[in-house]
Amino acid sequence: MYAIVETGGKQYQMEEGRYVDVELLEADVDSKISFDKIVMLVNGKKSKIGQPYVSGASVEGTVLRHGKAKKVIVYKQRPKKGYRVKQGHRQQFTRVMISKIRTSAKKSAAKEESAESAE
Repeated sequence: MYAIVETGGKQYQMEEGRYVDVELLEADVDSKISFDKIVMLVNGKKSKIGQPYVSGASVEGTVLRHGKAKKVIVYKQRPKKGYRVKQGHRQQFTRVMISKIRTSAKKSAAKEESAESAE
């Protein structure tokens, strides 16, 4: 089972027990984080597609570290003019370990309410 999650203006495929590098997030290292913008949940025939997001679904994870990606070189040149510009850029990212993919918050809330009412 995996989920397609939207964060930082991009979409990422997330699976339990794996890490993913996303756009830089304002979160401390070893803190818990939750993604609520789930575009699609894939689980065989129980797959769900959001319009635009799957309601009640979320992905939980832990921030492992912050870092910078490899350098990307941007080079511009105009032929026969002597114009050359070379720039480099390193994109910042946050590495998140995915711990849990919740398909629906309503089911767990309904179970808790039924357990409380039974007591």
